[in-house]
Order: sequence, then C-alpha cells, then structure tokens
Amino acid sequence: MIIFGSVFLLQIILALTSAPFWIWYGMGTKHAGISRPPDYIVVLGGGGMPSESGLMRCWYAGKAAGFFPNAKVIIALPGDTADSLSSVRGMKRELILRGIAPERILFEDSGTNTRAQAMNIYRMTSPPNPLSSRRGGGEGGEVQPGLLLITSPEHLYRAVLVFKKAGFLKVDGLPAFEEAIEADITFKGKKLGGRRWVPDVGESITVRYQFWTQMHYEMLVVREWMATGYYWVKGWI
Repeated sequence: MIIFGSVFLLQIILALTSAPFWIWYGMGTKHAGISRPPDYIVVLGGGGMPSESGLMRCWYAGKAAGFFPNAKVIIALPGDTADSLSSVRGMKRELILRGIAPERILFEDSGTNTRAQAMNIYRMTSPPNPLSSRRGGGEGGEVQPGLLLITSPEHLYRAVLVFKKAGFLKVDGLPAFEEAIEADITFKGKKLGGRRWVPDVGESITVRYQFWTQMHYEMLVVREWMATGYYWVKGWI
C-alpha cells in the first residue's frame, strides 16, 4: 500500500508540472525527420475508423503524400480489405478524401503488432535478390526502399527501431502531433452566473485542462515504456 500510494502521489505531483509532456514529446521527436524523399509512406494503424489516432495519422499521411507524389502509401492495419465497412478500408477512403490517388494506396492487413507489420512490409517492398547479402544499393546489392513512418508521437521511437531491426536501412519518421487551439479560453465565472460559493476556476488553465492532459501523457509514456522494454527483451529492437 505504501508503494502504490507513493507511486500515485508521484503521478499527481508530476501532473502539476510539464515533465510528462516533454517526455512524450521527446519520444515523438527522437527519430523524427525526413532525410530523403521516401519510396513508401507507411501509415501505421491506430484505433478503428473513425478514431482520434486513425484520423490524425491519415491527416499527416495526406500532407506527406502531397509533398512526395511519387511515393506509394501503405496502410498497416489488420482487417478485411474486402469489407467496405472495415477500418482498413475506412483509412483508405480517408486518404482518398485527402487527395491521394487510389492506385497509390497499398495494404498490409495481416500484421497485428508493429513487429509483424515491419516484417510483412519488408517482404512487400524489398526486391527479391536471395543471392545478395548486401543492402542499401551499390553494384551487386539490393536497392532498398526508403520509408517514412507515420504514427502517434509516443509510438514513433519504437516503430523506427522495429523497422530497422526488420532489415530496413532507410527509415524516417513523422509523428502525428495534435495542435492546441490558439484562443484564450479563460473566463470570468461571475459574468456567467451560477452559485457564487463555488470556486471560480475560469482563470486556471492548469486545473481545467493541463493537469488532466499531463495525466494522460503519463499513461501514454508508461505504456510505451513497457512495450519498448518487452520488444527489447524479445530482440525486436
């Protein structure tokens, strides 16, 4: 009880700071960046469609596909591509709405975790050359495709390492960060009426939003740390 109580108290204290955000932000930017035009833009599936993670990733994929018109787009999400109501087909429709031509879109619909998706996409995109032990191009070696991974910020660090472990040498990452609104959302409780004896929290963004947002970041970070640790022990990264 003392241990659990101490952990809970630490979570509360951290949620009153910006530390969870910066840890989460670091996970999204550690391997972020685009060093070359990709051959494939890989949209790693999150939840169903529509969902916050799915729509965010599709939004970034649409932007990336516009910048790199020669790149194919791979949707990595398990599902039935023959079912028009499936989430994987829903992601395709969303990408088409964002200006991506249907013929550019491919599916990786069988992998049920990041490791399986990376292995399947490696088989999809790497040219067959069983006699060559060299990768990355050059005389007698495979010309390996470049990837741009799009996923949620907390997942990007692990995803890039997993795809490199699967055999890809050219892996860039684009984190699907959300944007905060620009408007001032404070308010004066007295102007809105109601019971005067209730404390006015209209001026405190921390109480209304930031504390709960930091708690959410804590959950994302801890879960991703555990997943990364498991992948490391398994030898997948």
